[in-house]
Amino acid sequence: MSLPDKWINTIFKIATGKPIIRNAMTPVGAILFLSFVTGLIFFSLCIDGALELKPFIAFPVDLILGLFFLFSGITLTAYCIFYFIKSGGTPVPLNPPKKLITDGPYGISRNPMLTGLFLLLFGFGFIRNSVTLTFIVTPFFIILNYIEIKKIEEPEIEKRFGKDYIEFRKKTPMFIPKYEKKKPE
Repeated sequence: MSLPDKWINTIFKIATGKPIIRNAMTPVGAILFLSFVTGLIFFSLCIDGALELKPFIAFPVDLILGLFFLFSGITLTAYCIFYFIKSGGTPVPLNPPKKLITDGPYGISRNPMLTGLFLLLFGFGFIRNSVTLTFIVTPFFIILNYIEIKKIEEPEIEKRFGKDYIEFRKKTPMFIPKYEKKKPE
């Protein structure tokens, strides 16, 4: 059995297991993920400082762009968390909702919470004028998440929800909503 299969089975077992275990694992998963993201931000800023990288965008454009991305990311992420909690689960994959969420922000993107987090990271990058965070670490983080979703998260969700998830995945983009021009009737 491959490593991704072991992760998929472990997450599935916890996600469909006893509520006491799921509830105990929720803060652990959240703390680990948030610590990783925070570490990426600090790592980026340290690299910028060590390499003595200069600001790449002038004030106040950096602040305006940063606040726009930051506010958009916080709003989208909070909206997604609300949907998870409303559905009786958490954003932590070890304690997900019992039913597949396909409405609200999830009606236009399979992973809008991550899209919100990406926007947040770009916002911090602009506000701090960090070349490393904006142009290296955040894109790398997006690629890592894409790989993790394809190799672990989506197979585990498919295992839990079967055909419903397969259909949802076919019609809903992973991160960025599609713009579809309405056809005249």
